[in-house]
Amino acid sequence: MPSTDLQPEQLKIWLAAVVRKDAVAFRALYDATSSKLFGFALRILVKREWAEEVLQESFVNIWNNADSYQASLAAPMTWMTTIVRNKAFDFLRRTDRTVEIDADTFDKEVMNAMESAGPTPLEALQLTDDAKALATCLARLEAMHRQAIALSFYHDLSHSEVAAQMQLPIGTVKTWIRRGLERLKICLGKLGSA
Repeated sequence: MPSTDLQPEQLKIWLAAVVRKDAVAFRALYDATSSKLFGFALRILVKREWAEEVLQESFVNIWNNADSYQASLAAPMTWMTTIVRNKAFDFLRRTDRTVEIDADTFDKEVMNAMESAGPTPLEALQLTDDAKALATCLARLEAMHRQAIALSFYHDLSHSEVAAQMQLPIGTVKTWIRRGLERLKICLGKLGSA
């Protein structure tokens, strides 16, 4: 039975072996991650058979493109989850299917938001002045501080994982992230009042 505690280092080892077309490593990777990735696909697609199809397409993609995985950019589960998410959205677009949702199982506020003709939360984020302000403020940070923050928040790495990735002491990484966040807060405050 696969462990529910997915260790990024083990996943990286299996992915590296998949690059060499190691079927045993691929099976181990599948066994360790498929239930979590299936659950993620199911949350997007709702229908079990759709989620199964997307999961299969995703693992074919992982098999064929394992060499494109870059540990410096994302944790293994983040990379694989992104593939599943993209495949799920592609599936919905490709088949022009709408997701049927039982309103009784969802919070009324969530249902209202989903039925809204307005932009999705992601679209709204991309369009907001806040997102532009954050991008502006991030660009003003020192490159190493920006990289530490990006690895921590965008790639969901722990401080110790960021330190290992950047080959720096953990104390330095923690300081850079703390100072970077403080500078972001000050910058965003100034842009907000302008």
